[in-house]
Amino acid sequence: MTFDPRILKQIDAQPYPLLFATISGAHLYGFPSPDSGVHVLPLAEVVGLNEGHETIEVSGIFDGLEVDLVTHDARKFFLLMLKKNGYVLEQLYSPLVVRTTPEHEELKQIGRGCITRHHAHHYFGFAETQWKLFEKESPRRVKPLLYVYRALLTGIHLMRTGEVEANLLKLNEQYPLPYVPDLVARKLAGPERSTLGDDGFTFHRGEYERLRTELQAAFDESTLPEGPSAQPALHNLLLRLRNSGL
Repeated sequence: MTFDPRILKQIDAQPYPLLFATISGAHLYGFPSPDSGVHVLPLAEVVGLNEGHETIEVSGIFDGLEVDLVTHDARKFFLLMLKKNGYVLEQLYSPLVVRTTPEHEELKQIGRGCITRHHAHHYFGFAETQWKLFEKESPRRVKPLLYVYRALLTGIHLMRTGEVEANLLKLNEQYPLPYVPDLVARKLAGPERSTLGDDGFTFHRGEYERLRTELQAAFDESTLPEGPSAQPALHNLLLRLRNSGL
């Protein structure tokens, strides 16, 4: 896949070696917006008095391109992987890979041991937050509604298959919601078409409740483990990364 050289320029300008950098956020979800990655702090900035930056954020317009780049130190990212945090899984398994390393591929294998049935709570919470945003707005924007459907379908798919799929259009092929293509088209058409009238609110509230019920059922029936098993492997990988400096 070819990426805008202005994005690559900002990634290459990062002060620490990158384990990986991927595209996440709205571009990944299928309705384009941020880049994410993991950097490795050198040993001297972890055990010494001069502490390195656990998180680096770059945001702004560069050469006419809007860039929103966030990277975390490997330790911070690994600890997040051990929690029920769907964001880091989506970043790790994003198919939109800007920078990669052999250790990135290793991390994806280790990451399988971080996926648990309790990741469903992340998607319940994210969908609820976006629904409340959609509900209170006037006029109501399409974007938070798309995030609602994306989160619920990602959660349902994860509970049923153990696979991380964040792209709403791909999810819609397996769990068809006939109104999704029109919502995505409205979002992509620009601000003038990206709002909805009150006449569809009751329908979408019903769909929101229905899909929440489906996610609850998928959680109840899921055979995914209760907790992560990958901590030893993550620990060993982190030690190797620190020692090698990537």
